[in-house]
Amino acid sequence: MPNTTPDAPLTGGSRDDDRLRDLALARSGLDRVAHERARTSILDELLGDPATRVVELRGERLPVRASAADDLALQLRAPVDSDRARLGLHLGRGPDGAAYLGVVSPEPAPEHASEPASKHGEEPGAEAPTWLTLRQAGEALGARDAGLFTTALALANWHATHRHCPRCGAETEPTQAGWVRRCGRDGSEHYPRTDPAVIMSVIDRDDRLLLGRGAHWPEGRFSVLAGFVEPGESFEAAVAREVAEEVGIRIADARYLGNQPWPFPSSLMVGYAATTSETDLRPDPAEIAEARWVTRMEYRDLLSSNTIRTPSGISIAKRLIEHWLGATVESVAGPSVVDR
Repeated sequence: MPNTTPDAPLTGGSRDDDRLRDLALARSGLDRVAHERARTSILDELLGDPATRVVELRGERLPVRASAADDLALQLRAPVDSDRARLGLHLGRGPDGAAYLGVVSPEPAPEHASEPASKHGEEPGAEAPTWLTLRQAGEALGARDAGLFTTALALANWHATHRHCPRCGAETEPTQAGWVRRCGRDGSEHYPRTDPAVIMSVIDRDDRLLLGRGAHWPEGRFSVLAGFVEPGESFEAAVAREVAEEVGIRIADARYLGNQPWPFPSSLMVGYAATTSETDLRPDPAEIAEARWVTRMEYRDLLSSNTIRTPSGISIAKRLIEHWLGATVESVAGPSVVDR
């Protein structure tokens, strides 16, 4: 998490050592034990072991509850019989050897948060869970649970949209503990998809930050620019192309700052800081409703007056803005200005 001391630098070093650390969705505490996936009996073994810890995904939500430290923790449980009819995802093992299994349930998450704890393999009287999305819970989860949620959601999203073979159109079935789909007709194997995208702060000679509002975003929602990497393109080339396409300026350089998965549905966000000497913005109306340069003082004033909102707390976008600002958004204007 960023340093929350007001006005404290977030970079922690020289220009050559100021990469973004501890990104919310780039954390994990598990060994993925990929070698176990090829064992055809592995899911049966895990489902038959009461020591297996199960995370149940419903739609885009997992059950969470407050931890002893007033943070959030996933509500884990032992396997139940109905799990055998669900899509199983072998997510890895912890330092103690315990296995973690994701199961994708067809049941909808409760509309108003809670269900009896006993329904989830917990002792009667245990605290009932609240079903939250990754955007809602990710920042407050510990490293292990953030990694579990991110991986389970990314895999579930992939399975939901890749039920047919891209070669022949026949149905595919999950194999290798949820990490591969195999075509029942031609035997071809298909692997989880990850779509790389670049996201960048753009700074001019006066140290102003470029902010843009997406063409379909509501008034007041601003962020840094971003876009998908095209075939045959490097990350740095994608940064330059996206900035030119979206606001009509050329950058001078692009410096890598960090990356994290973004399973909405299947991206990997690669963060950069770019500089430019050009300031005449020409937004592409198909992509950008408005674009503007802001100084640090202007940005603080806009936040404090609730004129603009900052991107989600789990996003690289927020961290890129704070990297330039030199302070957390919350220390300037409080948590209410952060989109969830």
